[in-house]
Order: sequence, then C-alpha cells, then structure tokens
Amino acid sequence: MHMADALVAPAVAGTMYVLSTGAAGVSVKKVREENDPKKIPVMGVMGAFVFATQMLNFTIPGTGSSGHLCGGMMLSAMLGPYAGFLTMIGVLLVQCLLFADGGLLALGCNIWNMAFYGCFVGALLIWKPIMRKGASRIKIIVASILGCVLTLQMGAFSVSIETLLSGITELPFSVFVGTMQPIHLAIGLVEGLITAAVLVFVNEARPELLWEVGKSEDVKVNEGKLSFKGTIIAIAVAAAICGGAISLFASAFPDGLEWSMEQVAGTTELEADGGAYETAANIQETTSLLPDYAFKDSESPAGTSFSGIVGALVVVGVCVGASYAFRFFRKKDIAA
Repeated sequence: MHMADALVAPAVAGTMYVLSTGAAGVSVKKVREENDPKKIPVMGVMGAFVFATQMLNFTIPGTGSSGHLCGGMMLSAMLGPYAGFLTMIGVLLVQCLLFADGGLLALGCNIWNMAFYGCFVGALLIWKPIMRKGASRIKIIVASILGCVLTLQMGAFSVSIETLLSGITELPFSVFVGTMQPIHLAIGLVEGLITAAVLVFVNEARPELLWEVGKSEDVKVNEGKLSFKGTIIAIAVAAAICGGAISLFASAFPDGLEWSMEQVAGTTELEADGGAYETAANIQETTSLLPDYAFKDSESPAGTSFSGIVGALVVVGVCVGASYAFRFFRKKDIAA
C-alpha cells in the first residue's frame, strides 16, 4: 500500500504528516518512559526483517495481483505499539528515500495506513487482550490473523478515503473501495499466517521477547530454547536470506493497490502537476540511489540482492541511531 504522490492532494498529505508526526511524538515519549535498552537491538533486527520481507511479494491466486507484509502487527507484537510504530517509520523512510518506494509527499499517509493501525489497533485492541493470561500457539495464530486482516482492511479503507478527499476522479470512491477491500482481505490472511509463523518461533525461542505475554503474576512463561543473542542472530540471518536471495523470486504481479488502480482506472500510475509534487520528486530523485530496488539503468538481479542486503543494514542503522539520538533510554540505567 505504498501510495505514490499523485494519489494525494498536498492538503491531505500535509494533514496526514501532522497526524503521523503526532503519533510519532507520543511514541517517542512512551518509549522513553519504558526505558528498556534491550529493545534497541530488537528494533534494529526486526526493522531489517520487516524491510526484507516486504520485498517478498506473494501471488494472490486467481487475481493477477500480489501482496506483501506491512509488518506493523508483527513489530508491535514484539516491541509494543510505540517502539513498533517508530521502527515502522524507519522502514518506510528508508524505502521512500533510498528506493523511491512510495512518494515523499505521501509518506505521512503511508505511515498512517501501514504503521498506525497495525501497531496501535493491532497491539492494543487485539494482541494485548488475547495475551493477557499468557501465550500459546493457537492464541498467537488467532491474534496474528485477526490483527493483520482487521488492520490491513483499515489501512486499505484509509487509502480510498485519502484519494476521495484528494479529489482523484480517476478512482471513484465506491468502485475503488469495492476493489481495494476484497484484495486486501486476501493479502491480510496471508500476512496473518506469515506473522503467526514468525511469532510462534519467537515464543518458542525466547518468549519474553513477545510484548505483554505473561504479565500477570500467576502466568508462568516457559524458558526459551535459544538465548536472547541467539534469537536475534536467527532473525538477522533470516532477514539476510529474505532480502538477498528469496527476494529474487518475488511475484511480478502488481500489488494490491496497483492492481486495484488498474482495475478501476486502467493504469497503475497517475500524473499530478504542481510545485509540491515537483519538489518531492526532485528530492527523491536525488536520494534514491537504488530506485525500485535495483541498480540504476540495469535489470541485473544482483541489484535486487544488493538492495535487500544494503536496505536492511540501513534500516538497522536508522533504528539504532534514532534510539540514541532521541535518547530512548537513560545511560545511568544501563550502567546500573
């Protein structure tokens, strides 16, 4: 659901920037209050993992469309809504600036649509209540599927609302929303299954890495099969394999948003004129060293693998760097 700039009017884009920035500000405050330095490496490695898995478009059978993970539900299930939301911002920022994936003007919309619902609705209204009395394989599967389906539906609906408010006449609201919701229902189901698989692994490897699991004193959390370091390394290796190798086999079909646009408007790309669009495009042209996850003017598959590895490393740097820059923990507590 990475929206291009042409899908949103500057006024709508600005409003969504304000809303997303406000949610980020609250998240920074909450993460500082949590003051949990152990979350820093988890933010880095999980951000890299979500970045890598977002490159793995999977085909939706019988539709000619594909989908990929959003990742908000997965991140918040491990980091909580606030650290998860900030990590998703890091992923989307790197995708936007380094790979020109999603418009810069539309970045506020993309953060809201892809990160806000998964991290806050998914974590607070679905994950936390289900896990209050401890985690189990079936609970994780139910929470993952329910959370991904619901929050992806909310994100897809927000895309339709944003295009409506932006006056995008090529995408009539009733037709567009009627196309977006069903295809993202299918994508949400697949994302839910993938999310469940990852979280079940984490629960067996290091259950205390799951947010709000076993907070009640009468709930016993089983000892994990791996150490904290071992679990982090396993996830990092999985991210490298996904981004560097499996990404080469990603579906070539358009994703849910592009497919819906093609069904309704007959094209996956719309045009927009104006200073705001030109400025955003010029900035992205300067910063996007690997546009569309490839070497410039090259169709070599090495560009995809390189993009997957480098992008994941950059996400780690952004997430860890932001943790120090915004002082998500207090040094005196680490020393203690």
